[in-house]
Parts: sequence; structure tokens; C-alpha cells
Amino acid sequence: MSDMSVDGGLRLFATCPPSYTATTRDYVRQVIEVARWSEAAGCEGLLIYTDNGTVDPWLVAQTVVAHTERLAPLVAVQPVYMHPYSIAKLVATFGLMHGRRVYLNMVAGGFKNDLTALGDPTPHDERYARLVEYTSLVTALLGAAGGPVSFAGRYYQVTNVKLAPHLPPELMPGVFVSGSSEAGLAAARQLGALAVQYPKPVAEYEAVPPVDARSLGIRVGIIARPEARDAWAAARARFPEERKGQVMHQLAMAVSDSEWHRQLSELGREALGRGDEEPYWMVPFENYKTFCPYLVGSYERVADEIARYVSVGYRTFILDIPASPDELRHTGVVFQRAAERVAS
Repeated sequence: MSDMSVDGGLRLFATCPPSYTATTRDYVRQVIEVARWSEAAGCEGLLIYTDNGTVDPWLVAQTVVAHTERLAPLVAVQPVYMHPYSIAKLVATFGLMHGRRVYLNMVAGGFKNDLTALGDPTPHDERYARLVEYTSLVTALLGAAGGPVSFAGRYYQVTNVKLAPHLPPELMPGVFVSGSSEAGLAAARQLGALAVQYPKPVAEYEAVPPVDARSLGIRVGIIARPEARDAWAAARARFPEERKGQVMHQLAMAVSDSEWHRQLSELGREALGRGDEEPYWMVPFENYKTFCPYLVGSYERVADEIARYVSVGYRTFILDIPASPDELRHTGVVFQRAAERVAS
């Protein structure tokens, strides 16, 4: 799998497994393995989750950087957890110690219970207003070249703060924001960030193309094989339908005010009955196995689908957690063929 940032102008990220899926020593091994697989596959970066039930994402990012040569951690940042100065300090420290760029995945928080437990009752849309201010302060500190920064906002105020160490301009972090809700999309536009969405079936975008797709990324899983029947067999073996998972999904929906949770659940209901001829598959999400749609089928069919997403403007893809190096190899074939279609 070659570097997708070169072929067709596509940017490819993978996702790190969350810590609640493994024991202590197993988890460190999993992080290192997935990071190395992703780098070898040509991915630009690795998404690292954060919520009340996972380990600190910056310590995971340190593990990723220590065991790879160039892979960029895409670290989820929740304003409730840490002051923006601390985030800027971490980014600058990674720059000094490793010469490595990081990406920031700015999240407003999807599970209300997580925020309520921490004494934060801020409503959904207001959390995005806070996120804009938070991110603006982080980038101001990082871009100040060591000079003092003063900031007087509704949520954050600092006076003549100097950030050390200084971050070289070429290591300024890329910023991603969840863009499934109108509030999230507006925040991304205001920040000039890339808005990450969970894609609908591509035909819906072809009917009504997104206005600013080039500043949008999509999260998606891929299971592809030379023949469609083998891809579907692998998909069903990896993500069997289970009543327990369906109940957990319903419980999670009940405590979430996340727009992407709601949108994906609606897409899952719409996907029922489409059959195997359609690559868009929602069973993993409906059974609480993962948090994004999957594209399943032959190399050719899934490559066609990816090329269609690219044709309406999408250039950044965040893949689900890779199951193995071999699975990434299959995915690489898909993106190579998609890039060839786009180029032609």
C-alpha cells in the first residue's frame, strides 16, 4: 500500500484501538502494532480517541511516536479535560523532542453522561462555540513564535503568556473538527479546520454535492477482496450480528446528544434490505462494534465507490481500526485503484 498523499492527492489516516478492548500489556502491544502497520501502509496519521472510559490520548501518542518514523498522531482533544495552554505545550514538546507534527481532532463531546460526571452541563451547540475559542487560543499560542499572547474570550482568558518551547512553523498541527452537526460544521469553517463526517451513501452526495467537500474528511471502514463473496464472508465473520451489541447500541444512543450518532442510526435503518449488491454496510455500527459505516465488496466495486466520493470532492479518509496488516494491504489495493480512476 503506497502513500495515498502522493497518489490522487488523497490523504489517508488509520485509527488506534481504544484501551477498553485490552489488558495493560496487550494494549501497549496493540498500539505499537497498529501504528507500525499504518505507517508501513503509507498512512499519514493515526486517530487516537479520548473519552472518560479510555486512557490519556497523549500518552498513547507518545507510544506511537516512539515506535514509528514519521506517522503523525491525530489526537482527540476535549476542552473539558485540559486547559488550551497545556495542549499547546504538549504539541510544542512533541515538536522539540521528536521533530514530529501532530494533528488535533477537536471534539465537543458526544456522551452527555461523561460531561455531566465532570460537572459540565454546557448545551450541544454552545460546546462548539467554546471549542472555537479553545482551538483559537491553542493555535495563537503555537503560532506566536515565542512572543506573548493575550486572549480575552467568553470561556478563556490569558494575559501575556509565552509558550516554550517554540514550535517551528512547519510543525504547526493540522486541525480536525467533527462536522456532522450544523454547529460542528460552522465551527470547522470558522477555524479553517477539516470537518470530519460519517459518510452517507455516495449517491446522496452526487444528487446534492457538498459545497465545501475539499475541506471535509470522512470516517469509513473497508473490507475488500478480489471477489465480493470473499469480502462479505470476511465482513460477517469479523462483525457478526449479536443481540447484546444491539442492546448496547440502543443504550449508547439514549445517553448521547451527538448528531453523528443520530445520523448513523438513521442511515442504518435505511440500509436494511439493500442487500449485498450495495457496498454501504451499517451492521458493525448497529451492533456496537465500531462507530462508522463500512464499504464491503470486491476491489473493483469498493474502488468505484471510493472514486465516487473523491469525485464529489472528498480527499481525506480516516479508516477504522485495522484488523491486520493484510487487511490494510487489501485496503491499499482499493485506494490505488480508486486513485487510478480519479487520475483518468
